[in-house]
Amino acid sequence: MTTNLITATGIKRLEDEYNYLRYVERPKVVQGVSDAAAEGDRSENAEYIYGKKRLREIDRKLKHLGSRLKVLKIASPPLNPRVVSFGCWVCYEDEDCNTFCYQLVGPDEFDVKAGKISIDSPVGQALLNKQLDDEAIIRRPNGDLSVYITDISQTRPQ
Repeated sequence: MTTNLITATGIKRLEDEYNYLRYVERPKVVQGVSDAAAEGDRSENAEYIYGKKRLREIDRKLKHLGSRLKVLKIASPPLNPRVVSFGCWVCYEDEDCNTFCYQLVGPDEFDVKAGKISIDSPVGQALLNKQLDDEAIIRRPNGDLSVYITDISQTRPQ
């Protein structure tokens, strides 16, 4: 089951992507396909063939984004979180004293490089509802990892 929660920043990003695809990218590709079709034989017209393929990709993405935008609910992180919950930033230390900090977000906006992980992910599920100094067990294919919660906050730790 997929969580239907999203942050205000996440919904804005999805809406911007939807609007760009619908009102900028799609019309441009449609025009390119139309121009390529006017050149004659479509069976060997690479511009036409790839344009139609790109148009299908855009339409598929628009359909997905449209359906997700209908069901998503904006949720804000708690002001003074005492337990790890949606939107919170959580830092934890692993067995090798490595520290990691992530924000728990919905599956539509996760970006590990930006420090955002899905609450539906194994790491997110392991951290959810934990308190400061609690131990969490992260289930991994190569073995479980024991971590300890070192910080929970509304904003990204410095």
